[in-house]
Amino acid sequence: MKITKLMLFAFLALFLVQFEAEAQQKITVYTVGDSTVKNGRGDGSGGLWGWGDYIGQFLDSTKVRIENHALGGTSSRSYQNLGLWDAVYKKLKKGDYVLIQWGHNDDGPINDTVRARGTIKGISEKTEEIDNLITKKHEIVHTYGWYIRKVVKEAKAKGAIPIVMSPIPRNTWKDGKLPRNNTSYGLWAKQIADQEKVVFIDLNDRMAKKLEQFGEAKVTGTYFYKKDHTHPSAKGAVVAATSIIEGLKVSKSPLKNYILENPVIKLPRKINVFLVGDSTMADNTNENAIGWGMMVPRYFDTTRVNIVNKARGGRSTRTFEFEGLWDKVKKEIQPDDFVILQFGHNDAGKIDSEKFRGSINGIGEETQQVNRADSLMETVHTYGWYLKKFIRETKEKGGTPIVMSLTPRNEWPNGKVEQRDNTYIKWAQEAAAAEKTDYINLSRKVADQYEVIGQEKVKAFFPKDHTHTGRAGADFTAKIAAEELRNLKGSKIRDLVLTKKEVDDLPPLSK
Repeated sequence: MKITKLMLFAFLALFLVQFEAEAQQKITVYTVGDSTVKNGRGDGSGGLWGWGDYIGQFLDSTKVRIENHALGGTSSRSYQNLGLWDAVYKKLKKGDYVLIQWGHNDDGPINDTVRARGTIKGISEKTEEIDNLITKKHEIVHTYGWYIRKVVKEAKAKGAIPIVMSPIPRNTWKDGKLPRNNTSYGLWAKQIADQEKVVFIDLNDRMAKKLEQFGEAKVTGTYFYKKDHTHPSAKGAVVAATSIIEGLKVSKSPLKNYILENPVIKLPRKINVFLVGDSTMADNTNENAIGWGMMVPRYFDTTRVNIVNKARGGRSTRTFEFEGLWDKVKKEIQPDDFVILQFGHNDAGKIDSEKFRGSINGIGEETQQVNRADSLMETVHTYGWYLKKFIRETKEKGGTPIVMSLTPRNEWPNGKVEQRDNTYIKWAQEAAAAEKTDYINLSRKVADQYEVIGQEKVKAFFPKDHTHTGRAGADFTAKIAAEELRNLKGSKIRDLVLTKKEVDDLPPLSK
């Protein structure tokens, strides 16, 4: 036994030594810069990415490894003041590369109580002494070029190879063109690179030319988002990385020897938002009975999300489970997906006759044995039991469930929209609370808006009956549902819903 343990220990030690040796042999490409190089934690939060997250996919990973040390919000000055460059500098070894890009934040105030990150314009030795209002320390502020030169010189001193880039373009169009920074930060970056005899890549111009070929209409919403003109989407970050690679290919940098001939670029998958419910949510192929789930995609960022409408007309929580519809949804759920659950209109049906779709009232563990017309024996549960089952199984698959109440009917007792506060609205909320899951009282939110616009206008939303809406009514509900999802504190689904401004800018609903 002792010999076996010793052999195992020796094997592990040998493996670790070999692994470390291989890691040491690999060249490391460090990226330093701002949020256009690495946005946030580099996980695509809000759909925003930096080119440093994708540059590695163009390089031979058997010979090169990437370390993205960029930090959002930094300038060439604040990055160094925070000690971030020192951390990279200590790790540098001969033959490593440092890809350098700053400029987007260098134009800020030199001294204020917010960030104090600005640099003096240009590349001269000009300085300005300040008592930093944030750090409370005396500081000598230099030019943008001075800070870039410092990084370049120190990288070279360690035997590393710096490559300087101009900042990526902002998505601000004028007369079909994107603005260049070749008279400011792009120019100054090039001047430092030329003076220090290192490779310069005009990322700003290269990327701008590519985007201009696509045109503003395609770029906005695909490579950048309307809500942000500075930070690219995943596809935009890939365009930036592609521009860098193309610049490397025509440069004298040895890094071009590690570029893959046919790189396979893997973009983040789209998140699925599954809609699970009845006909008030479903695609019913009937213009007089359109579920709000048919209209809700226009309120989501569909470049990052798929709306998967699994709702089915005539179903209750019970029949959605009994017919195997839930099992089909469950098989498709992947980690980080969302499942929006909305039932109630059909759960009040008869339990043991006709359509066999009624569920037991409440959220408890009560059951009832039912002998169906097809001679099958079925154990029927409470409305809340089925909801809780769907919630738990969504979580087991790594998804996020969100419970919504049923939609309101076009019924106005005492001049107010009818509510089911003591039944399905209450039970849906209780089931969600029991499973610690987000809940939206869509019935109340929609009813409030119905009462604002009045009974006559609402009547036009219901061309068939008092339950099912036409296109305008479905869109009215979808817009409110999306707004409530956007307001869910702490939920990642908020990032997938269009902002209020984006919604306001949507074209009118086609008839």
